[in-house]
This record gives sequence, C-alpha cells and structure tokens, in this order.
Amino acid sequence: MRIFGKVRHRPSASWRQATDRAFTLIGDGRYEDAGALLTRAVDLEPWLSESWFNLALLHKFRHDWEQARAAGLRAVALLDRDSGAPDWWNVGIAATALQDWPLARRAWQAYGLKPRGDQAVTSGPAGTPVDMDLGSAAVRLSPEGEAEVVWGRRLDPARIEVLSIPLPSSGRRWGEVVLHDGVPHGERTTAAGPSYPVFDEIELWAPSPVPTWVVLIEAAREIDRDALERLAADAGFAAEDWSSSVRLLCRSCSESRMPSDEGDGEHLDPHDHSEPGHPGPLGHRTAGSGSLWMPERECGIAAPAGLVRGLLDGWVADSPDTREWRDLEEVC
Repeated sequence: MRIFGKVRHRPSASWRQATDRAFTLIGDGRYEDAGALLTRAVDLEPWLSESWFNLALLHKFRHDWEQARAAGLRAVALLDRDSGAPDWWNVGIAATALQDWPLARRAWQAYGLKPRGDQAVTSGPAGTPVDMDLGSAAVRLSPEGEAEVVWGRRLDPARIEVLSIPLPSSGRRWGEVVLHDGVPHGERTTAAGPSYPVFDEIELWAPSPVPTWVVLIEAAREIDRDALERLAADAGFAAEDWSSSVRLLCRSCSESRMPSDEGDGEHLDPHDHSEPGHPGPLGHRTAGSGSLWMPERECGIAAPAGLVRGLLDGWVADSPDTREWRDLEEVC
C-alpha cells in the first residue's frame, strides 16, 4: 500500500524497541526521556499513524495541548479507516482543551458519534462550545493524589460539570468543569439498573467562583437535612450531607464495578474518597450509614460568602425546634 508515494510496511524492530521503552518510561513518569524515544520512532516510521498517535498520547499526558493537537492531526491523516479510531478521540480531547470547537466537532463526528436526538454534536458558530447531552457520569478528581470520585453531568465526550460538592482535599469545587480522559476506570451500578462510567480527570477546564464551606448542623430528622439541601438548590447552589454521602474505598475497589445510589437523583451519593491499600470490611460503608439517625451532621455547602449564613439562618428559622448550625468554615 502506498501513502503519499511511500510504501507502508510493518514497523521495524528498532521502532518497536524505541516505542516499548518509551511507554515503560511513561509509566515511570519520565516524560522527557520518553519524548526523545517517541520522536525517534516518528523519524524511523513517519508514514505510520501509530508513530504520531503515540507522540500525541505523550503530549496529552504532559498537557501540552498544542503539540498533542499537531501530532494527533498527523496521526488521523494517515489512518486507513473512516471512523472509530482512538486517534480521533485524542484529537477531540486536545481540541476541547484548546477550545478549538470546529476541530472538536469534527473529531467527535469522525470518531463515530452520529448526530442523532439529544446526542447530536450541535453545530454553531466557530466560537461556540460543543453541546452534547450525554447524561450522568462519575469523574475521579486528582487521580494521582487523594483521589475522589464525584458525580457530574457530561457536557461532551471530554468534559464533566461537577455536581457533587467535593471534599476540600481534592482542591475542586461544585460547578467546576473538568477535562477527563476517554477510557473509564471503574463503574458505578444502581439498583434500578443503570450503570455509570468513572472517568479520570486530566485537568481543570473551567473553575467555579463558588466557594466550599463545611458546617456542623443539628438535624433532628432526615427531612430536616433534606430541607437544607432543597433550600440551597432552590437558591441555585448546593448543600450535601457529607456524613451520609461519602464512603471510603481502596483504590482497586474504586477502579472496579461498585454499587451506588441512583446517581442522577437528588442526592447524587455516595461519592468515594480513595486511599491506597484496602480499608478493611467496614471501609466500604457509606459514612454515617445504619438504621439509627444521628442528628449531628457534617455538611458541605457551595454558596457565595454573602449568602451562606443567611441560607443557614433561614433553614433554622423554618423549624427552630429541630434545627441548629455552628462552626461554619470556608475550606476551598
């Protein structure tokens, strides 16, 4: 087969050795050394799409989006199939990171995401973001650190808007949009039947101006706790009872198929805080789970500084005999 006048052939042993060694170095976090080897592989086999795909992948790991886009476009130019190639997915991620919306639309459609129903790749002016309705999913924030799986809404194949209130250790806020990778690491199943993929965060794509607060509340009944969450939602923000919505999982369990609540209902729980090693038989319990309701709850609230105290005071005023709050602190 000839491509641009060159005979396409199987990669050489030198190409395979350089590529294999490069991915070993990538696994060790030695991106600079890996880059030198993958650049050599491109020089050895410039007519091979895999050469450019691997280089684009490295640039994605380094968050060098200009280079990832350039190498990705070289890779797709050499493809010998029309759709479904992962090369296009990497181009879509790079284009999304750069807000190159015409290229992002082209990439998702070339991958095979057909415009149909509410999953259409919405067309629009060049500066208009891709708008797709892909439903609920979970995203693992800070996957290389204190990983935390939270719920969100998929805006397109590479972006999720965070709808849980993350713990402060993640450094993320409610309402932020994160760029995520395409291959899920884990799954959350529900009793009703649907399952949701867990994607790994790549980087923060759009920050949220809304701070995160932690507060201790006294809620005599579950309906009192629920009232606080509804009050915050009605104001356009969020409250979440971390005492019942966060569970501790070991990393291997977090990256596996785990049961969860509905995921697209009102409470969006549980979300998972991961630790290395296995936490033991009680580690998979949702915090605060059990038949006995405990009135003291630790809650996260996402709301502006000028609103949060008034929101809590209004919550108490609606039922002062069954509600109290104290120790409000901004944490993220």
